[in-house]
Amino acid sequence: MCRGVLDARRVATDSKEIIRLRLLIVDDNAQFLEAARALLERQSVEVVATVSNGADAERAVRELRPDCVLLDIGLGAESGFDVATRLAAEDGPYVVLISVYSESEYVDLIANSPAVGFIPKAELSAQRIADVLDGARGPTV
Repeated sequence: MCRGVLDARRVATDSKEIIRLRLLIVDDNAQFLEAARALLERQSVEVVATVSNGADAERAVRELRPDCVLLDIGLGAESGFDVATRLAAEDGPYVVLISVYSESEYVDLIANSPAVGFIPKAELSAQRIADVLDGARGPTV
């Protein structure tokens, strides 16, 4: 679906190459959603939507076709890992897991999930997302 789109959206600006990224953020914390959206939009990321649960995430992916989904591991009663699995089953966008906890708390679960990577919420930035996605696409020739 969206995975090949990122390469076409690379744009050179000065000496830096950036990605014009369309992003969906899924988190059950409204304050985090607002702060993350503001931060990433200041860094030239297009946040197509913010949602707070798995059903809304699935609907937003179908309707808005984001390049990437930032998905909180803990969605209240839902597991972000379960949501990631459902999104992957639809050949959906890249999924990057996020959490207030460190990666070491979830290392085995992350490794066994369809997500392409993990970013601690405290380290969230457009560059960190781009780095994770670059790693997911592998080396370029």
